[in-house]
Amino acid sequence: MTTSVAPWQNWAGNVLASPSGRSLPTTVAEVSDVVTRAAERGTRVKCVGAGHSFTPAAATDGVLVSLDDLAGVESIVPTRGADGRVDGADVTVWAGTRLHRLGPLLWELGLAQPNLGDFAEQSLAGAVSTGTHGTGCAAPGLPATVVGLQIVTADGSVLTCSRESDPEVFEAARLGIGALGIITKMTVRCVPAFALRAEERPWTLTAALADLEGFARSADHAEFFWFPHTDAINVKRNTRLPGDAELHPVGRIRGLIGDELLSNEVFDVVCRAATRRPALTPRLNRVASRALSARDFTDRSYRVFASPRRVRFREMEYAVPVAAAAGVLRDLRDTIDRSGIVTPFPVEVRFAAADDVWMSTAYGREVCYIAVHQYHLMDHTELFRLAEGIFLAAGGRPHWGKMHTRTAEDLSAMVDRFDDFVSVRDRLDPERVFGNDYTERVLP
Repeated sequence: MTTSVAPWQNWAGNVLASPSGRSLPTTVAEVSDVVTRAAERGTRVKCVGAGHSFTPAAATDGVLVSLDDLAGVESIVPTRGADGRVDGADVTVWAGTRLHRLGPLLWELGLAQPNLGDFAEQSLAGAVSTGTHGTGCAAPGLPATVVGLQIVTADGSVLTCSRESDPEVFEAARLGIGALGIITKMTVRCVPAFALRAEERPWTLTAALADLEGFARSADHAEFFWFPHTDAINVKRNTRLPGDAELHPVGRIRGLIGDELLSNEVFDVVCRAATRRPALTPRLNRVASRALSARDFTDRSYRVFASPRRVRFREMEYAVPVAAAAGVLRDLRDTIDRSGIVTPFPVEVRFAAADDVWMSTAYGREVCYIAVHQYHLMDHTELFRLAEGIFLAAGGRPHWGKMHTRTAEDLSAMVDRFDDFVSVRDRLDPERVFGNDYTERVLP
């Protein structure tokens, strides 16, 4: 049903919208009815999850639909490997399910998602539709794990698609940035539950760049955070263990100190100090990097992948070819140093396997994801402009849910299956019921 109107803003606070109506459907039929009625009135519709995208992908002056009441696991079908043994399951999940709730549900079923990003507040459909990824040279992003989905299209029809049924819609909708319809449920290929042994260490950017590809393959899931204006990085290496491995989680007190106090409360104080006195930022970053001491722990995979993020920021992330990544990071370091721009936020560096998802930033090539951040009270404009120029020069592709300046003309030259995606969109939504200012910029 459509409820009274209230303004909406995303998690970061950089996108504001004034929808003409809001809807919180509890059934697929209600989703279809909302879309049908809006289309008849010539009103646009957008679906929103947790609002964690930094782009205005979900913003609308039409009807804003939330699927928070369409959540949970619907069904499980075991999958078998070439030897006939069960090797996981295809799990059908309602689209509004938040990732931080899905992890425990799957664990109780003896299952896990193969990989996750580092933020668990997102809805499953929102994370998939914007191309959320984690890290790992053998681990593709979340859209690559989708094997089927149900979507309500612009005329209110409910389509169920997969590689075998309506394959072109399936290939486009696995990462559809909300432009094809409202995904109401999806089937995700899950693996047997596994634990992760996490090793976190201070290191140097110079050492990491000396053999970045070697670092990327040094663990099942390797990443690091570089503190600009210093040579300091914080390395995270996660190694997969069987689900019945003995767990040694971070202790409650140490977790509160590391994940809450240092990474959130104290870090916010550091960022506010940098906002008031930018010249102190290099010194503050050196102090912040030293505060993150080495630690080892073993826990359920979903608990290790994600960590709490309470300090708000703006983010730009590009996927660049792995072979070019070390040069990109050197250029980024030198450019920041020359520019005089300061940022208290670390640069995040992750890796992902190639995939075949049409709109994926990792389509057809193994990539290194490089994300630059700026504290929400500091101006990000010049930092992101300089960083984007470096990313583009290396053949980078922008993350669909993070800030960038690319247009449809630009993207058509860098996304291999762009025209195929647009063709499916033209067929499903010729009147642009699911359009908004963002889709008008990034799609023709």
